[in-house]
Amino acid sequence: MKTQFLSYGIVFVLSLQAAAQTYNVALIPDSLRKRALAVLREEEITLEIKSPEKAIEKIHHVITILNEDANDYSGYVSEYGKFISINWIDGKLYDAAGKEVKRVKTKDMQDESYVGDQLMGDMRYKAHDFVHRTYPYTVEYEEQRERNGILSFRPWQPMFYTGISTQHSKYVIIAPASYEVRYKPVNCTLEPAITVAGDKKIYTWEVSNLPALHLEPAGPGWQEIVPHVLIAPSDFEVAGYKGNMSSWENYGKFINQLRAGRDILPDDVKRKVHELTDGLTDKRQKAYALYDYLQKTTRYINVSLGIGGWQPFPAQYVATKRYGDCKALSNFMVALLKEAGIKANYVVIYGGEDVPELVDDFPSLQGNHIVTCVPLGKDSLWLECTDQTVPAGYMGAFTGERKAILIDDDGGHIVRTPRYSSADNTRCRVVQATIADDGALDADIRTRYSGVQEEEPAEVMNVYTPDRRQKYLNELFEIPTYSVDKSHYDQQKGLIPVVIEDLHVVSPNYATVTGKRLFVIPSLFGRASNRLPADSVRHYDFIDREAFTHIDSVTLKIPAGYKPESVPGDVSIDSRFGKYAATVKVTADKIVYYRRYEESMARFPPADYPELVKFYDRLYKADHSRVVLVKGQ
Repeated sequence: MKTQFLSYGIVFVLSLQAAAQTYNVALIPDSLRKRALAVLREEEITLEIKSPEKAIEKIHHVITILNEDANDYSGYVSEYGKFISINWIDGKLYDAAGKEVKRVKTKDMQDESYVGDQLMGDMRYKAHDFVHRTYPYTVEYEEQRERNGILSFRPWQPMFYTGISTQHSKYVIIAPASYEVRYKPVNCTLEPAITVAGDKKIYTWEVSNLPALHLEPAGPGWQEIVPHVLIAPSDFEVAGYKGNMSSWENYGKFINQLRAGRDILPDDVKRKVHELTDGLTDKRQKAYALYDYLQKTTRYINVSLGIGGWQPFPAQYVATKRYGDCKALSNFMVALLKEAGIKANYVVIYGGEDVPELVDDFPSLQGNHIVTCVPLGKDSLWLECTDQTVPAGYMGAFTGERKAILIDDDGGHIVRTPRYSSADNTRCRVVQATIADDGALDADIRTRYSGVQEEEPAEVMNVYTPDRRQKYLNELFEIPTYSVDKSHYDQQKGLIPVVIEDLHVVSPNYATVTGKRLFVIPSLFGRASNRLPADSVRHYDFIDREAFTHIDSVTLKIPAGYKPESVPGDVSIDSRFGKYAATVKVTADKIVYYRRYEESMARFPPADYPELVKFYDRLYKADHSRVVLVKGQ
């Protein structure tokens, strides 16, 4: 860490001559153009903290778009609302030589509400795009905004996204000398230069000339590979609520402030709680009954009005309106359980399948979702309160297998949600099929899905429109031409939910007929569809993000008069990448095929990539092996 004493002042005005000189594309070093879609020419963010509640933010952003694949990065979006106001935004478009072509002011920008279907909120945004398509070109945006209520600070992320290099990035925080700015470098060792000017302390992070990084298939997410610095307040204030975020305990105490007095149920709901639970002696069964009541009587609507973006609406509100967002519904669920004499916890978590991992050693505003946890001795019952069909206790791919912040009476605590193994996430398929003389296939398929494998079939059953269901069925199998003329679904709820899917499938010309021979791929509906590119140079870990077990059992009746000419041998693979076994038997009138494939969640270093290529290549070849039948005289 460096400490210097410098004058205090930031300049944001560029003359046209300076801009033309700076943004000429010819001035970009070759090292920054190599394998790049765009170049972040200049990014300077200045955050001046006036108090734990107020701050002024200035943003200067310049990016050169090298080709059409980067057009999505040429626009600008800035949100505002009760706690954020935009003072001004200026935008400029430059040609390849750095000559100004167009200019836009705040009043000329698109102004929209974030409100969409089943959504209430008061957040709005300014948006603009020059929609220029002569390459290369450069866009520049400058903005000043005020924040009246602070819960978090923008992190410093000098690399914009995959395929975009950075010429210069700078982040400056100006704070009262007594104010504690907390920060944590991630994937780097970048420390700020700290300067003092009077009663101000100035933190400056700065880098130049960073070549583009590229995400890789089945690799780490962007936040895991890009160098960045997390930044958070210690003392903060929003809408009159004061807090401290230097520990998870303190963070949880602030959440408790927001929830205080909001768990009061109306008398009719209290009576309903006792009607449902007084006759039950087991806490788990009581929780099941109340969760079922929640699912049947409420629905999810994202409500973010004022501080409602962080604070749950009262239980009375949900009881009356019969809807709420994740905060309101989870708070309501905790209140229902409390009335039944069961302690439950409000839990902050990241929801989604492509979200950052919670950084547990840096207390800060992390998470985008709320769930409920019911401690039951050595076990806990987890409840997703925004879904009307998911079984009690099941977190699945959306919130399973990750860290979360459980809010208890004494504050916040880091916990982990349930993990689902390959034994939990299964797809077991039984096929009874017939192949005609012309190669046409007629198949009855029963598939049992469980755990994470069950989630999309459950959506098909409970949520999908008829058109979307048909699209799902049309894309379900890796065979060229087929149709599903009958489908039926049943669901079995539980901690590991199950869906049973029954389909009738016909496929003309499934088997290839050549003279006397019939070529049949016995792996009808479960085959691998992809190989890994063998010539790829791997830079990051290869990640198997899902654990599963797939079992296929196929009985395929063949036309009369055919005998086997060539039958694939048994395949057995037992490696650290996965386990695979397949057998094919041919009798007088049928082909009997069995396949089992198991993978676990795992990470493999780049050095393992050549072996992974071989592993998936063996799977692909085994799944596409053919039985050759020849017709007798």
